[in-house]
Amino acid sequence: MQQLRFKLILILAIAGLFTFLAFSKDIQLGLDLRGGIHLVMRVDVEEAVGGEIQDGTESFQRLLEDEGVEVATIALEGTAAIVSLASDEDADQAVDIAREYFSSWDVRRSGTDLQISLTTQARADVEDGAVRQALQTIRNRVDEYGVSEPIIQRQGLRGDRILVQLPGVANPERVKTLLRTTAMLELKLVQAGPAASRQSLIDQFNGTLPPGTEILESEPENGVAPSYYLVTAAPAISGRDLKTARLSQDEMQLPAVSFTLNTDGSRKFSRVTGENVGRQLAIVLDDKVQSAPVIEGRISTPSAQITGSFTAREAEDLALVLRAGALPATIHYLEERSVGPSLGQESIDRGRAAAMIGLAIVVAFMLVYYKGAGVNAVVALALNLIIVLGAMNALGATLTLPGIAGLILLIGMAVDANVLIFERVREELAVGKTVRSAVDAGFAKALSAIVDANITTLVAAVFLFQFGTGPVKGFAVTLSIGILASMFTAIFVSRVMFDLWILRRPRTLSI
Repeated sequence: MQQLRFKLILILAIAGLFTFLAFSKDIQLGLDLRGGIHLVMRVDVEEAVGGEIQDGTESFQRLLEDEGVEVATIALEGTAAIVSLASDEDADQAVDIAREYFSSWDVRRSGTDLQISLTTQARADVEDGAVRQALQTIRNRVDEYGVSEPIIQRQGLRGDRILVQLPGVANPERVKTLLRTTAMLELKLVQAGPAASRQSLIDQFNGTLPPGTEILESEPENGVAPSYYLVTAAPAISGRDLKTARLSQDEMQLPAVSFTLNTDGSRKFSRVTGENVGRQLAIVLDDKVQSAPVIEGRISTPSAQITGSFTAREAEDLALVLRAGALPATIHYLEERSVGPSLGQESIDRGRAAAMIGLAIVVAFMLVYYKGAGVNAVVALALNLIIVLGAMNALGATLTLPGIAGLILLIGMAVDANVLIFERVREELAVGKTVRSAVDAGFAKALSAIVDANITTLVAAVFLFQFGTGPVKGFAVTLSIGILASMFTAIFVSRVMFDLWILRRPRTLSI
């Protein structure tokens, strides 16, 4: 009797706890129920590899100059670079320097030309790093934007794709622009310009641009044709030196973006401005010159400003992506899907209706077919649903449309174990056993079948969670919690309810 009392107190405590958890807050809804956007993006890893080669060849060029090696030209060709040396002797020295300082390079010589590319392992490392950085940057931008419960994960056979699901987003186009913007901020010294065309800049240098320079165009403003600048290829300051960025106003009270440099960036900014008084410093964003102010003196403060024809929202979004960091390569959208909140609400309504109909049919069947024992199954079913909802809330699980399907499926699965037990008890009563003996034998003989059936289903649910994505994981979570809850209610709770009835010493059992 004391043991039975303890079991009853335990059941009531569990029921109270999970009832509180189930109704203490609203369950988080997934994309298909709450509405939002579903995106699959691909990171241009080839571009990341090309960027790695470009950065490396710039460092290589400086090393060669320090060693007195004469470089004729440097040309980038996709994910490789061709470095032409002035003589065979220069080429010999260049090969030695490349092999000494750049172990990740594959260097092939043809006369006085060196073809530089990454080794297979180095290329794989750069590609993996680019996707990882893109994943983290996108996560930072989503956090800055303020989307709750996003799903951001890597996928694809090559691992170069990123899945993003953002529930409750009211402006999908704005979010897509925020995620896609590379936001590579660079400050570069201007060698010549502005000019009306690229060709006019090239003509200024007799058709050959100086080594280590490139031509960039300005961002068009109010229908005005862009201007062209010859700038140093290597930035004096980059986005890596950025500490923070925020929305501000320029001297004309128009929207602008103010940014602050970190300690290292401030030191470089002070040195560059001090050594180049009177020259222009181009503020470049994603290879577009936003402005090119003249350096009037050394700037020791760590702050600067990006001006242009921004709206307030554009300036705010630019500050957001600058704070979150630049993407290592271009992002391409492979799949876009939007779910409206009205469609999500319709799914909830239909799922609720299906659940109520299914619940009513199961309850009616159990009461009609198993009579008084059916009440036992109904109580166990109700507790099972409460435990599932409470556990999902406690774990922070997201309820998706497949998750609702899992709940409806659980309504039927939850009474499976009761059916097995009740049929066994009926068989024992039919051979003339007492109520207590029949109940004991029924539970004992049905236990192995119940455990086997539920464990095999649980294993399948674990694999669905491990290898599934988004909604499939939601179904797996709901199913897994439901299986564990149904085993507890059928084996433990139902047995306690039978034991309470047996205390009355009945001669028969309504089953």
